[in-house]
Amino acid sequence: MSEAVHPWVNEYRARLSDGKLPPHSSSHSIDFSILYQLWHSQLCSRLLDLQSRLLQAKGQSFYTIGSAGHEGNAAVAAALRLTDPAFLHYRSGAFFIERSKQLPGSTPLYDMLLSFCASCDDPISGGRHKVLGSLALNIPPQTSTIASQLPKAVGAAFAVDLAKRLQLDGQWPHDAIVLCSFGDASANHSTAQGAINSACWAAYQQVPVPVLFVCEDNGLGISTPTPSGWIEQDLADRPALKYFAADSRDLAQTYHIARRAADYVRTKRKPAVLHLSTVRLFGHAGADAEAAYRTKAQIDAELEQDPLLSSTAALLATTQISAEQLLKQLDTLVAQIARVAAVASSRPKLVSAQQVMASIAPLRDVEPTPAVLSVESRQQLFAFEQHNMGKKQHLAKLLNWALHDVLAQYKNTVVFGEDVGKKGGVYGVTQHLVHAFGSNRVINTLLDEQSILGLAIGLAQQGFIAIPEIQFLAYVHNAEDQIRGEAATLPFFSNGQYHNAMVIRIAGLAYQRGFGGHFHNDNSFAVFRDIPGVILLCPSNGYDAALLLRQAVQLAHQQKRLVIFLEPIALYMTRDLATVGDGMWLRDYPSPDAPLPSLGEPAVYGDGDELAIISYANGYYLSRQAELELRQQQYRIRVIDLRTLVPLHIEHIVTALDGCRKVLIVDECRRRGSLSEELFTALHEAKPGQYQVQRLCAEDSFIPLGAAAYTVLPSKQQIVQQALVMLGVQVNEVVK
Repeated sequence: MSEAVHPWVNEYRARLSDGKLPPHSSSHSIDFSILYQLWHSQLCSRLLDLQSRLLQAKGQSFYTIGSAGHEGNAAVAAALRLTDPAFLHYRSGAFFIERSKQLPGSTPLYDMLLSFCASCDDPISGGRHKVLGSLALNIPPQTSTIASQLPKAVGAAFAVDLAKRLQLDGQWPHDAIVLCSFGDASANHSTAQGAINSACWAAYQQVPVPVLFVCEDNGLGISTPTPSGWIEQDLADRPALKYFAADSRDLAQTYHIARRAADYVRTKRKPAVLHLSTVRLFGHAGADAEAAYRTKAQIDAELEQDPLLSSTAALLATTQISAEQLLKQLDTLVAQIARVAAVASSRPKLVSAQQVMASIAPLRDVEPTPAVLSVESRQQLFAFEQHNMGKKQHLAKLLNWALHDVLAQYKNTVVFGEDVGKKGGVYGVTQHLVHAFGSNRVINTLLDEQSILGLAIGLAQQGFIAIPEIQFLAYVHNAEDQIRGEAATLPFFSNGQYHNAMVIRIAGLAYQRGFGGHFHNDNSFAVFRDIPGVILLCPSNGYDAALLLRQAVQLAHQQKRLVIFLEPIALYMTRDLATVGDGMWLRDYPSPDAPLPSLGEPAVYGDGDELAIISYANGYYLSRQAELELRQQQYRIRVIDLRTLVPLHIEHIVTALDGCRKVLIVDECRRRGSLSEELFTALHEAKPGQYQVQRLCAEDSFIPLGAAAYTVLPSKQQIVQQALVMLGVQVNEVVK
């Protein structure tokens, strides 16, 4: 019994046999060999799309958003180098196939069908998702939400030239350019607009950003039409952005204009956009019933714009090949892809949670840690602080010193964000860094968190350890998808082949005095707690801040981990614990060779066994104040500082609780959705019936201005009161 074929194949065969093709005309010439190769890539892509739909009907394929109508992007691939990283739109099958022809031994048909069938043999995702990606082809896999690949593409373009300026070897050569494709509907998304604006902002200041945006304009966002002329109006007159346009049905024109655009970006090191007119055939995806929102006449008219028909006509117009020869090639490819599909659909699938999760944070061969500076070099580095060296300091100061040591030790680290340069950050944490390491390693960015985090991803993929700063915790919500949907997922969807090694510094949490309100006193980091693979560290004092920052950078360097470093703003400058002037919250700076804590190991103060208080950041500070008061009443209290908030290492916490049965969790975040919920549950699951646990949390409220803020946050007195209740003191005996 012969394999089923999609109706389009029979229709194409008939039109080719009967010569019912569109008239060919082009203002550009192209070598026959190049034209034939592009047609071949187009046809392979189309047949793969159709095969995927046939496989889906048999329950063997799981992705039918195809490239039909967009196959002209093969000409864009031909205009670029293999070493140019490409962040691709999901309708880029022909681009992928065409690029694979630059690397002998590539097997794109098999690889893509393995991906369609979710086989664990899929060489890029290992069966986790249908993605167009390949480490060897320099195509980072994309599972983009809407346009979310644009910020990291801009970041990668910046990183390519930054590596050249810093004389560092990266994943991509110094003369590479970055390709980033997206659809016309996605061009309207704030993520796309922000990324394009960032590229223009940098280029306007003569900062190299060699990125070629390709907007593949088929005139539809699923069912919503794009207004005629809108994309050109939107993109043609951007400052410092060169505009090119081509009709993808004309392969000769597309190839030549794509080469011009690529040459412009490569030689000028400036951004450009190629507006590529396309069509969309067979609906948005396999389940999309176009007839519900388009007329039959519209659908039929679009089928007549099929780029395969135009490129076939162009081939025949050369008179160097016949219709019979093309028909033979068609039949050969149809049979080949059917055979390959039969094999791919039979290959093994992921069958266990362990297999699925293996690439979230894969263990890697440990890279050696760079040597710390010599004593003499460190003395020169810290000459600006000689009057303070050897003295106890507050958290902000010791964190600043730790950043100096980190940047000196790891030559591929880059600190960047709003106001991190000469100003030294809002709270002075990055003071003097730009003087010590220069403006190529301490970079003031524009005010756009999506672009800051996109820059971090691009830098990481070029081999840097990115250390972006988000000024305030509340601001990260503008850009959280760059962490959740992009940075954290890359190892997962690339089977660990790609990574995003970075340390994201975020100033946050509550208890600021003098100003603030919700946007400067955000006391929720729940957005990070359910992202697989993310590590979140949070110090409460300067000594731990220095150690944890070093640990974060080491994790990024050795294990390529994505670490969020949450810095409690209210404790930056805190000096005293019990009374004004006592200096009890100042700390010594740990020596560069001081041992780092085990990941997830909490800090423990005191050895009392009557009650253990578990907290972090400001809550730990308040708990230490409460412990002093309770000690004066002869109670023996143990206070535990979690330090690692995501993931919780419950085994370390249980060890820290040894001998304590009564546990008070003090959480400065909201009662609903805070870390305390997970910790409460985890303790009971780890040791059923072992602990008596209570929680003291912030109210489920936003933070108001002024003194009113403290009405919705835990206080020292509340901790003392709840501790006394747990210790058996009668309610009427509790001091208010």
